[in-house]
Amino acid sequence: MSRNDEVARLLEEFADLLDAKDVAYKPSSYRRAAENVREYPTPIEELAADGADAVEEIDRVGDAISSKIVEYFETGHIEELDDLREELPVDMAGLTSVEGVGPKTVGKLYDALGVTDLDELEAAARDGKIQELKGFGAKTEANILDGIEFAREATGRETLGKARPIADDLLAYLRESDAVGRAEPAGSMRRWRETVGDIDILVASDDPEAVIDHFLASDLVADTIEAGAQKASIRVDAMRVDLRVIDSTEYGAALQYFTGSKDHNVHLRNIAIDRGLKMNEYGMFDISDVADAESGPRVGTRVAGETEESMYAALDLPLIPPEMREDTGEIQAATDGTLPTLIEEGEIRGDLHTHTVWSDGNNTIAEMVAAAEERGYEYHVVSDHATGPGMVGGVGVEDDELLEQVDEVRAVAADADITVFTGVEANIDAEGGISVADEVLDELDVVVASPHSALDQDRETATERLVRAMEHPAVDILGHPTGRLINQRPGLPVDYERLAAAAVENGVALELNASPYRLDLNGEALKIAVEAGAPIAIDTDAHRPAGLDQIRYGIHTARRGWVEAADVVNTWPVEDLTDFLH
Repeated sequence: MSRNDEVARLLEEFADLLDAKDVAYKPSSYRRAAENVREYPTPIEELAADGADAVEEIDRVGDAISSKIVEYFETGHIEELDDLREELPVDMAGLTSVEGVGPKTVGKLYDALGVTDLDELEAAARDGKIQELKGFGAKTEANILDGIEFAREATGRETLGKARPIADDLLAYLRESDAVGRAEPAGSMRRWRETVGDIDILVASDDPEAVIDHFLASDLVADTIEAGAQKASIRVDAMRVDLRVIDSTEYGAALQYFTGSKDHNVHLRNIAIDRGLKMNEYGMFDISDVADAESGPRVGTRVAGETEESMYAALDLPLIPPEMREDTGEIQAATDGTLPTLIEEGEIRGDLHTHTVWSDGNNTIAEMVAAAEERGYEYHVVSDHATGPGMVGGVGVEDDELLEQVDEVRAVAADADITVFTGVEANIDAEGGISVADEVLDELDVVVASPHSALDQDRETATERLVRAMEHPAVDILGHPTGRLINQRPGLPVDYERLAAAAVENGVALELNASPYRLDLNGEALKIAVEAGAPIAIDTDAHRPAGLDQIRYGIHTARRGWVEAADVVNTWPVEDLTDFLH
């Protein structure tokens, strides 16, 4: 695994600390550099080994930043960053996880009140000290206090966007060993929950010692927490990774058990008990003739355990996909033979929500279209941000510029081998209005309307606002409907039943934004939507070609919502999609 993400996070910390000290211009430079380092295909450590000039091959990484990156690999430290940490000794990540508290606010609170962490922030808010500061007030203090509880809940759980790549790299490394028969993630990661506490990996092997030795020898290991005969725990990039080595004959049982969820497994075990069976991590056992079924974990006659399929088959059930195992009706559906045929990764035909350099993307229209072609897509939508509520720093495109962009999109489309649609991501204002003039919307193929501001509305107001936006005759897709950012802000509370009904009535697709930092709508909301017959669009909101790869997070989140391919408008042939668009 490359260390690009590690370096990117250091640059982001640099940006936050500079921002907190109210340094102009530099923070944005460091954040842009961080984005490009994270996405750069070559491991940053290889470039650093060749010197600062090699690091400067990365777009927007100049000599000042490149020299710091080289310094980090040569010494393990960046002196200027260490100095900033001493000047501002705060838990920046924890404090900024509170909605409404950015780096500048952290700097002000530290200077005025000495706040360094969430506990001190909460104490200051409860004591009424924050509202006394210039520029804050009682409402800001109350919002901060409300946001602290959400921030605490987020603490200790990481997004899939960080955790899954670590797991994938470790799995690839483990599978290189001849001692490894199978290697799979388990736990909430295998169920593709939006956050995970740690990473669980199960390996099937008849030589656990060799597997453990291979695991601990990985270059990815930052720290060994513990190691035993069949288990080991390490830390990789601040995340705990737990490995279990399982006998091949019991691997299916262990994988089923450790995938969970707890409620799903309890339900299955109760079915097993009713049939005179004992189900656990070692297998399925017939205990009908056993006097004391609790005398050991492997008591009785083994009837299943080598594969997950055998564990479910022993209960006369088909294999239930991991994403569905939350005890929300999937076992009854399996019993009734009505499990949905869930959408698969390869069934998406195009991305309907992407950005370019015209707004805040990193690449040109032609480059993004080429990336879509390379993925084998049949169509692609250019939907840059329009100016309007929630757009700051000149990000949004003005109406007259959108019309100019149409000409460039059509010029690129003329030379492309796929269908390229013109589009926009318009902003939904607090009342549900659309930020782009109707005469401009009429010139575009696809209109994505998204909330980017006023994300603190109550449930009734927020729902009414989104429904009104969907009633606009030009709107095709309701983008990231709640506006949430996982572990950062909760987003709008929404009546999903009403939202789904409005989507059906107005022929508007509800977006599942596949960014692992959004996953909006979530699985629970999607299940409600598809039961109501609402169309779904799974989009990446990509700002660069690599962002298109995040579609996998959307697909697996859709599977958590029992979504089938036919429910998703961008699995449809281009002719059917065109008919759907307004």
